[in-house]
Amino acid sequence: MADDFGNPVFAVSPQQLSRLQFLTHFGGVYEHSDWVALAMLAAGLGPADNQINHLADRMAAIVDTAGKKRQLALLRAHPELAGKLAIDGGLTADSTAEQASAGLDRCSPEEFAAFQALNTTYRDKFGHPFILAVRGLTRADILDAFRRRIYNDKRTEFATALAEVHKIARLRLEMLAG
Repeated sequence: MADDFGNPVFAVSPQQLSRLQFLTHFGGVYEHSDWVALAMLAAGLGPADNQINHLADRMAAIVDTAGKKRQLALLRAHPELAGKLAIDGGLTADSTAEQASAGLDRCSPEEFAAFQALNTTYRDKFGHPFILAVRGLTRADILDAFRRRIYNDKRTEFATALAEVHKIARLRLEMLAG
């Protein structure tokens, strides 16, 4: 659905939702971090928030100004790719769908071993899981990105991971809009 200018919009304006409806719809856009949606509500919603890009930008700005401690907690709220939570069925519905879309639920034993080793090395080095917006990527694409990014310095990787979180959030908003 789009407005008169071609901007993708929600079928029902977020401004028209009750607090509970808004949190139900948008509380999970940032993985296990409903504080982003709560901050949106506290700041107030307007007609422009019906545009997906506008709402995504506002939510990203909340995260970008939240401070390092809260940003790190947000990064740590994300699951590892093809990790223990995925194996045990402990992912959110969004994360399950995203990982399955990239075939991470169908890893060969060699790919699975590579993901496990990279997850451990990455988390030990950076203090949070490797984060990548995986929709539209293959397992090989993801492993390539993993292998490249493992050599980043902490500052670069922190910024890269946050940028990927914002991509994931935007994709989730697009999915909510249908």
